[in-house]
Amino acid sequence: MTAKGALRAGLVGLGSMGRHHARVLAGLENVQLVGVVDPMGDKNGWAQGAPVLATVEELIALGVDYTVVACPTALHEEVGLKLAEAGVCALIEKPVADTVEGARRLVEAFESRGLVAGVGHIERCNPALRSLRARLEAGELGDVYQVVTRRQGPFPHRIADVGVVKDLATHDIDLTGWVTGQTYTSIAAHTVSKSGRPHEDMVSAVGKLSDGTMASHLVNWLSPLKERFTSVTGERGCFIADTLTADLTFHSNAAVTTEWEALRAFRGVSEGDMIRYAIPKREPLLVEHELFRDAVLGKSDDICTLRQGLRTVEVAAAVLESAASGETVRINGSAA
Repeated sequence: MTAKGALRAGLVGLGSMGRHHARVLAGLENVQLVGVVDPMGDKNGWAQGAPVLATVEELIALGVDYTVVACPTALHEEVGLKLAEAGVCALIEKPVADTVEGARRLVEAFESRGLVAGVGHIERCNPALRSLRARLEAGELGDVYQVVTRRQGPFPHRIADVGVVKDLATHDIDLTGWVTGQTYTSIAAHTVSKSGRPHEDMVSAVGKLSDGTMASHLVNWLSPLKERFTSVTGERGCFIADTLTADLTFHSNAAVTTEWEALRAFRGVSEGDMIRYAIPKREPLLVEHELFRDAVLGKSDDICTLRQGLRTVEVAAAVLESAASGETVRINGSAA
């Protein structure tokens, strides 16, 4: 039951992600879902009983403390600017905007008004990645050498306005910077378009982070195999996170010396113990909403900020620029 004095929340968009946002908002403690905007109406009954409106202006008129923006990416900037101008906090689905310039305008609009705003990079709320990040921060891996991600699966017919880089690779770009605490300094990428759509269907990218760590991403929606894989390799071993199952394992470098002369001459590492961690597995979307609610209430700042979302859009733009030019691109846009 919603508590008296609860935050009044709105939602823009009742599509494949919007319906899940509506479900979570309707049951979120200390939050009341007061209205949903979708020009197509609610033919599937996903609005959880909240009134369905045709425009953002109608939602603002209801009096909302914050709004979740889950409409098509191309509309994020327009909707976000309206909310900022009305003094409404916003949680905007990723990517924050479809262009770097649009993302910058959103950052300025919300920051200049002192409004809480975040980006729905939901992988930050995956139990395996949250545990991984905490372990890296505690120094359990020592120096980090490399981050490798693979994100592939069948084509999602819900996507019409962007390619695989902006829709899927932005997950991996954000989570790589988030778990390591580093930023990208350069990227080199290749893309493939095989589905007959105007956008790319596959990307392979290699990047360099600010501390010298290597990052490698393989992302596509041309594979019948669905995979969500993240590995972080460092001086003490390798963490592997499966974000489909929210499992985290650690493969350690062997601490036992070998008497085999041929192996002893090799100055690399050898296989040690493997640990599979038992971690609580809460729904990432619920965790994301709890963190944003608490940020609006001033109780927490553990969200992906618009400025961090802007950085991800800048890296995604550099990926596409590199694929088009065939050159390594610095994240400031100049050729490396």
